[in-house]
Amino acid sequence: MTSHQKTTGPANPRFFTRSGPFDGQALADAAGAELVPARDGSLPAQGYAGIAPLQAAAAQDVSFLDNRRYAHLLEGTKAGLVIVAPAFAGKVPPHSAALISATPYLAWSRVARMFHPKAPAQGGIHPLAVVDATAVVDPSAEIGPFVVIGARAEIGPRCIINAHAVVGDGVMLAADCRIGCHVTLSHATLGERVIILPGARIGQDGFGFAVGPNGFETVPQLGQVVLEHDVEIGANTTIDRGSVNDTVIGAGSRLDNLVQIGHNAQLGRCCIVVSQAGISGSTVLEDYVTVAAQAGLIGHIRIGAKARIGAQCGVMSDVEGGADVIGSPAMPFREFFRNVAVLRKLSKKASGPAEGGSGKG
Repeated sequence: MTSHQKTTGPANPRFFTRSGPFDGQALADAAGAELVPARDGSLPAQGYAGIAPLQAAAAQDVSFLDNRRYAHLLEGTKAGLVIVAPAFAGKVPPHSAALISATPYLAWSRVARMFHPKAPAQGGIHPLAVVDATAVVDPSAEIGPFVVIGARAEIGPRCIINAHAVVGDGVMLAADCRIGCHVTLSHATLGERVIILPGARIGQDGFGFAVGPNGFETVPQLGQVVLEHDVEIGANTTIDRGSVNDTVIGAGSRLDNLVQIGHNAQLGRCCIVVSQAGISGSTVLEDYVTVAAQAGLIGHIRIGAKARIGAQCGVMSDVEGGADVIGSPAMPFREFFRNVAVLRKLSKKASGPAEGGSGKG
C-alpha cells in the first residue's frame, strides 16, 4: 500500500500504538469481568489480537455490546470474544467466548486500553523548544518543538508537552500530564495525569471590571487555576483564573471542547461539562454534577451534588442536589414538559375555528 492510500477500521496503526496479543483470561482480569469460553470450544491460535465493532470483527478480535439497539448484531458477529452484560450472555454465538460484566462499556474501555496504550513520554527537550534557565524539567518529560516554558515553571516526571504549547512563569505540572499543541497555561497548578487537548487556554485574566466615572476599570485577577488529579480539558476550552479565590476543577472532572469556566468557579469531583456550556464566575458545582451542551449558569449560585442540567438550560438560581432541570429559566423536567403540553393545547385552541363558525372552509 502506498503512503497516500487510505487505511480503514478502528485504531489505524498510522496513528495509534498497538500491543498484544492477549489471552482471554488476561483480558478478563484487566476488565474485571468473568470469562466464559465459547460453547463450541473455539480458541484463537495466538490469543486475541485487537478490537473491532460487532459487524466487522473477526475470530481474533474482541468486540462488545452495551446498547440494546444493537443487540441484533450480536447473533451474526464473528468476533472471537464479546463483552456483554449478564442479560445477553445467552445470546452470544457458540463460536464466541464472552466476558460477562455488569458494566460492559467500562470493561470495553479497559480492554481497549490494553491493546492501545498511550505512547510513553520520550524524555528530552527538543532543540527548538525555549526553556527558561530557572525552570525545572524532569529528565523523563518530553518537550516538543517550539514549546515555551517560562521562569520557575516545574514540569513533572513523564509529562508530554506538544508543539507550540506555552507554559507560563511559575506554572507547575505534576507527573504524567499531557498538554496538547497550542495550549497556553498561566497562573496554574496541575495535579497528576491531567490531560489538556489542543488550543485550550488555562489561567488567563477573568472577566472582572469596575465602573468608574470615565468608564470601565479592570480589576486585578490575583488567583490561579487548580486542575486536580485526572482532570481532562477539551480542545479550545477556556478556564479563567480567580480574582481573589482560585478557580478549581475537581479531581476526575471532564470538560468537553469549547467550554467556558469563569473566574472563581469551583467544580467538585467528577463533574461533567459538555460542549459550549458556560459557567459564570463564583458558581459552585458540587461533586458529580452534569452540565449538558449549551447550558448557561449565572454567577454566584450553587449546584448540588449529582444534579443534572439539561441542554440549552438557563440556570439563574441554586439547584438542589440530585435534581434534574431543563429550560430557561431552569425548572424540573416534569414541570417543563407539563408547561410544554399546556402551551401546545393553548396553541391548538388559538388556531381552531372562530367562535360561532362552522369550522369548514
